[in-house]
Amino acid sequence: MSDPAGRVAELRELIDAANHAYYVLDQPTVADSEYDDWMRELEALEGAHPELASDESPTRRVGAAPATRFAPVEHRRQMLSLANARGAEELAAWWRRARSVMEQEGMGSRETTFVVEPKIDGLAISLTYEDGRFTQGATRGDGVTGEDVTANLRTIRAIPARMRLPDGTPPPAVVEVRGEVYLPLAAFAELNATRAAAGLPTFANPRNSAAGSLRQIDPAATAERPLSIWCYGIGYSEGLDLPSHTAALDWLRAAGFRVNPDIRVVGDIEAVHAECVSWEERRGSVDFDIDGAVVKIDDVDVQERLGAVGRAPRWAIAYKFPPTTAVTRLDGIMVSVGRTGALVPFAQLEPVSVGGATVRLATLHNQDDVARKGLMIGDRVIVQRAGDVIPQVVGPLVQERTGDETPFVMPDRCPACDTPVVQPPGEVQMRCPNRSCPAQIQQGLFHFASRGAMDIEGLGEKTIRRFYEEGLLTSFADIYDLPAHRDRLIAMEGFKDVSVDNLLAAIEASKARPWPRLLYGLGIRHVGAVTAEALVAVAPSLDALLAADVETLAQAEGVGPVVAESVREFLSSDANVELLERLRAAGLTVVHDVPAAPADGPLTGRTVVLTGGLEAYSRDDAKRAVTAAGGKVTGSVSKSTSFVVAGVDPGSKLAKAESLGVPVLDEAGLLAVLSGESPPPERAAG
Repeated sequence: MSDPAGRVAELRELIDAANHAYYVLDQPTVADSEYDDWMRELEALEGAHPELASDESPTRRVGAAPATRFAPVEHRRQMLSLANARGAEELAAWWRRARSVMEQEGMGSRETTFVVEPKIDGLAISLTYEDGRFTQGATRGDGVTGEDVTANLRTIRAIPARMRLPDGTPPPAVVEVRGEVYLPLAAFAELNATRAAAGLPTFANPRNSAAGSLRQIDPAATAERPLSIWCYGIGYSEGLDLPSHTAALDWLRAAGFRVNPDIRVVGDIEAVHAECVSWEERRGSVDFDIDGAVVKIDDVDVQERLGAVGRAPRWAIAYKFPPTTAVTRLDGIMVSVGRTGALVPFAQLEPVSVGGATVRLATLHNQDDVARKGLMIGDRVIVQRAGDVIPQVVGPLVQERTGDETPFVMPDRCPACDTPVVQPPGEVQMRCPNRSCPAQIQQGLFHFASRGAMDIEGLGEKTIRRFYEEGLLTSFADIYDLPAHRDRLIAMEGFKDVSVDNLLAAIEASKARPWPRLLYGLGIRHVGAVTAEALVAVAPSLDALLAADVETLAQAEGVGPVVAESVREFLSSDANVELLERLRAAGLTVVHDVPAAPADGPLTGRTVVLTGGLEAYSRDDAKRAVTAAGGKVTGSVSKSTSFVVAGVDPGSKLAKAESLGVPVLDEAGLLAVLSGESPPPERAAG
């Protein structure tokens, strides 16, 4: 052949176009035999001319070389989680909350439209395209960091290797396409039938099979499973400015991505609810699992100004369908002990399939929950998967009792250490007060090593239990002494050189986790991941945390006196302070790495509160401007507030500032202070 490069390019274009028509548009344009001929010819040409090989070639969709591990990928823009609504009332409550914030931000007069989409029960992923070419794919992970599954995603024919933009339309420099990888129901049934015939274990549900397929070490194994994708949004982008979610979906379709054709745009919350109900009624008529509908405010400017609470956007919500239920026997009620000493009963069930998953255990929350539901051991009970994920016991079928059932009695001593339990005033939960309780120590270690905290791969519950029983682990700091016991670890049954060295490498890597992650990992009561992020604003280092009093801690956004007291109580223990110093000595990050505020900025040393809508700035931009000028932005007004900036519809913060005598500036006043045209206001003496 005189021009193999030209023929390779031609074949790739023919095959890509056929893939797009078949997998994205569901409109086949060529016969299977002709498609197969093209593929064989392309494989032969690439084999004869290795210099023409490319990751974008359709031949790569049958799988690349197996991976040894999945590298972490930090998302350029966080992949947020959705809050849930069940029914019209909770949906309306979400809209009232969003509307209230819109009014505070000066957007109360805007006409709002909503987008309603099916909530695909699959695996959320992010696809990065650079100059129109697919360069990286990652799982959602914890929303901040996912896993690199690029090679496996390349095997999914519904994902374009190159964007198919109209002629003359340049691709953006960078764009992250967000979507949900899933296994069609028909393909799932066929896959399970094949596995069963081969004597292999079957998958519990399509979501599990999709997740398992996408995380195969060998991409060729992924290629054997007919995964598909629905694309539903855009994350980070450069060179792409779209005014609405609808415009983003239109752009995705035009660029060759698979977008669900049944997405609807509606004009009011009543129509939103009707569309959600419609999806619930027809969930069984589509060839993919859905566990709800997703509702989004269409306007991107409104989305950005509404922002998020924790990791959930204010501008979107998941309308969850009623969970699947089943009936089984309650064989027993056991009690576990958590890291804070809480005694939590859980149900032991006769195995039952609920929503496609086999359930053997279910949560019962606390002893009051057991009493309220009137459960007895031996009952026939209704089980549901709350949110289609966490199994729970709804209640007993009293009419089916035989008289052989027995009541449940909460133990008066800790099942792990035999210490008498207590029930603090005002609390439902019974607790073990023994801080040396083996269960509390082990659960605390597991929390510390978990992905959201120090992310120490290989240090799971079984390993922690083993190391605790061997006397190797009794505190967080002991983890960082494990490298000194390498020979002892290797000598233990079930451990080998490679697994031990991988664990020690993960322990070493955890030393670089940011200060908020360490703070969260300590397991201080009431301090979750979001609260830990807020606390570092007032305690940006270990030394600052140790020196902080309750009033200082309570100034952090969203942190009140109860949380502040809990933190201070933790720090009042000499043993906990000694633990923190051991962690510092081990080399862990105990300082929040943020740019230093200018020493002589116009707002250096000043604390500012923003309230109401601003015209020149978004809320985030205003915060950045104040910080760049040396100031600190907090979420609540107090005696330590230097001044308040009040925009349109300022709300209760303005009234509190006036009652405390805190100076108030309008937006023009803030601009004047930031530009140096006028000094920041001073509080009156007294």
